[in-house]
Order: sequence, then C-alpha cells, then structure tokens
Amino acid sequence: MAGPPKRVGLFVTCLVDLIRPSIGFAAVKLLEDAGCTVAVPRQACCGQPAFNSGDRATTRAIAEQVITAFAPFDYVVAPSGSCAGMLKVHYPELFRGDPNWLPRADAFAAKTFELVSFLVDVLGVTRVEVSVEATATYHDACSGLRELGVRAQPRKLLGSVRGLTLTEMRDADVCCGFGGTFCVKYPDISNAIVGKKAANVAATGAGMLVAGDLGCLMNMAGKLQRDGKAIEVRHVAEVLAGMTDAPAIGAAPPAEPASPPAEPAPRPATPTSPPPAPGAAS
Repeated sequence: MAGPPKRVGLFVTCLVDLIRPSIGFAAVKLLEDAGCTVAVPRQACCGQPAFNSGDRATTRAIAEQVITAFAPFDYVVAPSGSCAGMLKVHYPELFRGDPNWLPRADAFAAKTFELVSFLVDVLGVTRVEVSVEATATYHDACSGLRELGVRAQPRKLLGSVRGLTLTEMRDADVCCGFGGTFCVKYPDISNAIVGKKAANVAATGAGMLVAGDLGCLMNMAGKLQRDGKAIEVRHVAEVLAGMTDAPAIGAAPPAEPASPPAEPAPRPATPTSPPPAPGAAS
C-alpha cells in the first residue's frame, strides 16, 4: 500500500516569480500529477547573487531564512538547476564549523532537488502524458549539469512527449554566457559566448529551444531574437506539463484586437427660450 503523499515545498526562484510565473504553475502540475502535495512557503532569494559576489554574511542570513521556511517539508524542489545547486551544494559550505546550523543545513541539502531530477530520480517518473508538436533541442545549464548531474533526466521525459522530436545541438553542455551577475559584469564576453550558443541552436533546425534554467533561457532568447531567429524558447517544465499555449519566453504577447472607434457622443440640443408670457413687454 502506498504511503502518504510526499510533502513538497516549491522553491519558486526570483526569476520565475518576477518574469515567468507559468514555470511555477507547470512545476506544481508535474509534482501533483506525480502524487505529491505541494505548498509554496513564504520565501526569499536563494542568496546566489550575494554568494557569487563574495558577501557571505548576507548569504548566510538569507540561507537561515530559507532553511527555516522549508523545515516542515519532506522535500524542497526548485525548477532551476542554478538555485537548486545553491541550496544543495553551497548552503552547507556557509555553516562549516557551526555546530548549531551545520546539521540543519546538511539536512536541508539532503532533501533538496532540481525539479526534473526529483521527478525521475526520487519519484520514479518515466513518462508524461502530454502532446507537443515540435522539434526541439536541449541546452544543459551549467549548475544543473555540473553540480547536480542533471543531464539524462530531462531528455528521458522529453522523449516521452507525444509529437516532440528531440535533436541534439553541438556543445549542448557548454555555457550560454549568462552566469547570473557575470553577464552584467562582463557583457562583451557574455555576448560572445551566447553568440556561439545561438548559432549552435539555429544549426539544428529545431523550432524550439528547451532548458531548465530561466536565466539561461532569457539570455539565449534575447540573442536569438537579436539575430532574427524565429525559435521558441521554453522551460522544460512548461513542455513536460503541456503548457505551451502561452507566448514563448521573450516573445511579445499576441496583439489584442483593435476596439471599434467609439461612437461620437450626441450633441446636446440647443436650449430654446420659452415664449414670452401674454402681455409681456418685448
């Protein structure tokens, strides 16, 4: 007999919350379809920008908030290899030598997973029952691949999507040039890196680019648009959940039909003077 549903706390991530909430809804759908109960506790940034900038004190303060907020859950799941890597790999580093917080950070890290890795490696999901008619190529985002080993899992589930043909690009596992604050600090280098990535994407002939990190997807979508490439860019969760009706990442929303011109307001009638009373002087 199956046990009680796994209680999952969804770490939404800042970019998903602010830029592409549909990824969060897709993640909830995938987790609930797999039999989990999902909640979104009050949360802050994972602390990655501060961590990458060397501000360990601020990062630790953020980490303490996150660990406390997600304490009640069996698992912590993030639709981002970058943020999941921060939570799982780097949080314990912040508390080395702290007898009070290190055990909590280690326990938190042990139950934290990237979304697709969690579906495949923990829940044993082998397929999704959705249809998406497209030819797609997949980009391996750096943190998910190198810190968490996310590579085969998304390809396995994408391979089960009816109508979807997956074609590999050259250097799929090479950085796209985003790197969080890296693309802001070193824009010329970042643009050169993403230029090579965009060329490799276009060379596949695929009409859709898929990845597991929104930051990477935004970076690549921008470059593809600047290069005039009409390639849809979508998060893997949206594809696996069959939620591809909305405009792709970076695409303009469909134009609303023009409203018919408003009818001119009727002009008020010109008031007339009442007839003079009988016997009144003219």
